[in-house]
Amino acid sequence: MNKDNEGKKKPEVVEIQYSDLIGDIIKRAEQEGAFDNLKGKGKPLKLDGDHTYNPDRLLNKVMKDNNILPPWIQMDKEIERLKEELSHYSSEYNIRKSVEKINKKIFNYNLSCPPAAQKRKLKLEDYLPSE
Repeated sequence: MNKDNEGKKKPEVVEIQYSDLIGDIIKRAEQEGAFDNLKGKGKPLKLDGDHTYNPDRLLNKVMKDNNILPPWIQMDKEIERLKEELSHYSSEYNIRKSVEKINKKIFNYNLSCPPAAQKRKLKLEDYLPSE
């Protein structure tokens, strides 16, 4: 034995066991048979070919499967509907009010949509009748 190690005790090894709440709940449910009669048990999962983690893609798929549009797409449809109505106005007052309303919606739309989908505000002079 080495003289440096004489008389020294080996450090005591302490084993630490980790247990988390969710894991314990799942184990208990499994022991109680909560997962025994699940639909599709023992069958392979239906996965698409993309195995990368992409929460946005998953969210978009869930929304599409449930016929839910993101708020900014709903706002875009509303803006386009208002622009169509604007094209039928002849009164300067109605045109001014409509352009103002549409520009407020465009402002809010631009705050919530992806940068590539942003819109420019309408120019009032583009919609006023020529004199």
